[in-house]
Amino acid sequence: METLSNRKPKILQVCAIDFTVDRLLKPIILESMEKGYEVHNACTDEGLFPQLESQGLVMKNIAIDRKISPLSNLKSIKAFVKLMKKEKYDIVHVHTPVAALLARVAAKLAGQKNVIYTAHGFYFHDEMKPRVYKLFYSIEKYAAKWMTDWLLLQSIEDYKLALNDNFSPKERTIHLSNGVDIWNRFNPQVLTGSKLSRQEIGLEEDDVVFTFIGRLVREKGIFELIQAFNKLHEKNPKTKLLLIGGLLESERDQTSFELLQELLKSPGVHHLGFRNDTPELLSLSDVFVLPSHREGLPRSIIEAMGLGLPVIASNIRGCREEVFPNENGFLFEKENVNELYKVMSDLAANEDMRKQFSIRSREIVEESFDERKVLAKQIALFDKLTKEV
Repeated sequence: METLSNRKPKILQVCAIDFTVDRLLKPIILESMEKGYEVHNACTDEGLFPQLESQGLVMKNIAIDRKISPLSNLKSIKAFVKLMKKEKYDIVHVHTPVAALLARVAAKLAGQKNVIYTAHGFYFHDEMKPRVYKLFYSIEKYAAKWMTDWLLLQSIEDYKLALNDNFSPKERTIHLSNGVDIWNRFNPQVLTGSKLSRQEIGLEEDDVVFTFIGRLVREKGIFELIQAFNKLHEKNPKTKLLLIGGLLESERDQTSFELLQELLKSPGVHHLGFRNDTPELLSLSDVFVLPSHREGLPRSIIEAMGLGLPVIASNIRGCREEVFPNENGFLFEKENVNELYKVMSDLAANEDMRKQFSIRSREIVEESFDERKVLAKQIALFDKLTKEV
């Protein structure tokens, strides 16, 4: 029988859906397991549980509504309380806004110690109406102050705001940053000789290829991107646009979905859906584009920079921490189709500029967005907390 003295310290990782575990949290989960922690992962099963469990992950299915819905939210809180009391976790680490809030309420009710919230991007943002902004700002601040022991911020802008507005004590507020595996996975030298060719996905060797990765939803700027690209392709048919991603069933708006299906038929647009060979696809690209309306600290840009791509992104929180105009790409004002078209046109026409930006992208990612450093910060915190238990 396992005793308190010899049992592994136990961590609960919380997010809304299994897709987030698979695409975002797996590195810290696997690193924690490697370092001797027992890790459980609580979220809604949307079909990926068998795949994740086959990889050795312990999954806990808790239905989580991704919006404020009192009855559903209360059921989620009750399920979290039951799980926390049963498993007696040493650390609860929460992610994604609604799931993080519900799990922190539950942690308070369950008497859970060592609650960590990683804000991948505060839920409130400049695009909100003032009253809505104030509401979600207040929720984030209250939850950070009264229901969170450690606040980890990926964005430096969020970090500064949290300190300036006293979201939590300075000594318990950490700028985490973000990162990917830039040495083994998102590394152009490792991918040299990749078997995937442009011809396999309908591209020619002399095409100038722009690539987008993300959910195909309005807030990602997908409609502006296709409009700007259509204008560019009309003038330069050798430009192509790869769209990697799709719509999750839980966020499918029928009107937007139907409009998007029509736009995806545009000449030069190649919609590849969700893929697991992102590095190989990026290695076939010339420019990465992320025209989002709001972000935290986008991982997709870091992946593209790791493979030495110039980047075009909207001038918003997170993106402007990764893209430096005339160094490794361009920023444009969000939703401005004409400005987006112009910078895409400039990069399509200037191969020397693309090469120059490519070199700088790789330099920046090595300096600031190495996943190993991000994981090490989190493991150091876990070690500190479990030694204090």
